[in-house]
Amino acid sequence: MHKLFMRSLTALFLLATVAGCASTTKAPPQAEETEFTGLSEEYRIGVGDSLSVNVWRNPDLSVSVPVRPDGKISVPLAGDVMVGEKTPEEVAAYITEQLKKFIRDPYVTVIVTTMGSDAYRSRVRVTGAVLRPISVPYRQGMTVLDMVLEAGGLAEFAVPGKAILFRKSGTSLKISLDRILQKGDMETNYSLQPGDVITVPERAF
Repeated sequence: MHKLFMRSLTALFLLATVAGCASTTKAPPQAEETEFTGLSEEYRIGVGDSLSVNVWRNPDLSVSVPVRPDGKISVPLAGDVMVGEKTPEEVAAYITEQLKKFIRDPYVTVIVTTMGSDAYRSRVRVTGAVLRPISVPYRQGMTVLDMVLEAGGLAEFAVPGKAILFRKSGTSLKISLDRILQKGDMETNYSLQPGDVITVPERAF
């Protein structure tokens, strides 16, 4: 009876060991997937960024590459991949689908290692009838008036009452630059956001 009990325990131990080994060899690592979740959901890739593409258990397919001027990167087997304005998560999903044609159950992670495009995309700009159309890095606390002054003020034939602030989100706001500059009315002296563009029209003749 004692020998039978010991054999049963030994068999259960071996089964548990085999099951544990199987789970560790088949499941891809989860820590890396969650570590960059915030970046994957919020950041959109641009020209000037550098990416690390990792294919689990396939080091020959894993690459670290810069985003080219055409917004693409080259990945072994997947070819040229458009990554511009996509999230790392979207790029990883696309590469995964491409690699399924060649390897079984590919597990791909994409990490932005250098955010070279972020500084460019967060700039604010003034165009149109100003003395010096400019593009400057965004700084917290910047306002419409700050940018117009940095641009040297209005040009001779500017129409300040019809200036417009274009947001990166696609919305637009009317700016009464005439009231801001002549009357000190700051109602439309909006606080700026990264990517904003102020356009001052010119009088038509």
